[in-house]
Amino acid sequence: MTDLDSSPIPPASGLTVAPPAPHAVVRGLDWSRATWALLVVLCGALFLDGLDLSMVGVALPSIGADLHLSAGALQWIVSGYVLGYGSFLLLGGRASDLLGRRRVFLTAVAVFGVTSVISAFLSNDLALISLRFVKGASAGFTVPAGLSIITTTFAEGPARSRALSIYTVCGASGFSLGLVFGGLLTELGWRATFLVPGPVAIALVLAGIKVIPTAARESVTLAHFDLAGAFTSTASLLALVYSVVEAPTRGWGDPLTIAGLLVSAALMAAFLVIERRHERPLVRLGILRSSALVHANLSAAAMFGGYVSFQFIVTLYVQDSLGWSPLGMAMAFLPAGLIVVASAPRMGALLERVNTSVLIGLGLAALLGGYTLFLRVGPHMAYVSFLLPTMLLLGVGFALCFPAVNAQATTGVADHEQGLASGLLNTSMQIGGAMVLAIVTAILTSAGHHKTTDGLLPGMDTALGVVVGVSLAGLALTAYRLRPRRATAVEQESVALVG
Repeated sequence: MTDLDSSPIPPASGLTVAPPAPHAVVRGLDWSRATWALLVVLCGALFLDGLDLSMVGVALPSIGADLHLSAGALQWIVSGYVLGYGSFLLLGGRASDLLGRRRVFLTAVAVFGVTSVISAFLSNDLALISLRFVKGASAGFTVPAGLSIITTTFAEGPARSRALSIYTVCGASGFSLGLVFGGLLTELGWRATFLVPGPVAIALVLAGIKVIPTAARESVTLAHFDLAGAFTSTASLLALVYSVVEAPTRGWGDPLTIAGLLVSAALMAAFLVIERRHERPLVRLGILRSSALVHANLSAAAMFGGYVSFQFIVTLYVQDSLGWSPLGMAMAFLPAGLIVVASAPRMGALLERVNTSVLIGLGLAALLGGYTLFLRVGPHMAYVSFLLPTMLLLGVGFALCFPAVNAQATTGVADHEQGLASGLLNTSMQIGGAMVLAIVTAILTSAGHHKTTDGLLPGMDTALGVVVGVSLAGLALTAYRLRPRRATAVEQESVALVG
């Protein structure tokens, strides 16, 4: 039977906000319909976030042809989403902790849905890119709010592990299957890729109003917010991602690129100073003393950075060099997505039995193996020879690594800092993806746009080498963490809660 326990959430260090009223915490594995309904809403929102991030890329050629957009404008249809997503995750995590997870989640999903519908009818590139930024920002609030609802509803142990595994695999499934959905919807018209998520998001909001529990809390004023920290952290990430995204076009030595990176570094330094001195910081720096949390963030950056960049390379290769259709390319990625989806029911039990660092290491090893196998690619190889084995390994790697980094980043974290922990993790993931993708794009761009004599993309081998190197670095970090003399400490470590 489901074991329920009433437990107040302790107030954050330095805050005078009263804890919410006691709420039921799910401890067992025999869940009620209400519990499953709550999980469906939260998983559905995360699935949409991942879906939107990947499926629009399939429609870019159709968008460019229909709206007569340049390659730079097309790039920003994707980059605008990443900028909004990666730059507002920290603020979203803190806002969910202070303003209420239910309120932040429902508002953000509603904004996501409305902007999806509006953007489907736009033809102006600036308006389209602006709404992509807004959608990304709304996802930046949705993700940490949704994850913190999970971790404060399900007690640490089997119940939370099961819920987290389902939740995070749904996010991975959305991203993995985004290409497939994108290929199918593009056959109907590129506007369908923008429109379809809208009604689904609105339906999730209506369902969420009924199934997401409310919690009594004390009113929050501006004094509870670290506005200076919010501004400097968000501006720093915006400057960093913008500079990295634009570097392939401007050049890494361009004065504007260098200036952007310097501004980002200066703002981040200011942010750290503010956080050390502020009575109610946006990010309690003491949370970073946990090696488990730091390892989860670095592993997530390596995992997502390598995966999204590999997907970008292969998408260009099979369409430009091999002449595949968008739908054919999307179906080539289907095996990886199916493995991720099929793994969902089993990941909860696996997280309970196996150390998260071990799972992260196994996942990164599978990803690395898949990327390395693809290095032998040739222009006349059949799908079952050159891409299918890689897709199978990537599916296994993502299915293991994605839930494990989420579990490691949030295990042991107090309820009032779950939003912060999940915000840090997802920020690392998005920034890692943006930076590795920018480097890969710079390599492909600098190598030229013509086909090579062997039928491969120019610069493709070097770009793949970067993906392999990033994954190898992540695996080496995990291996160092799991070295024998620290095995016991790894098993028992939880997030430090010192101030």
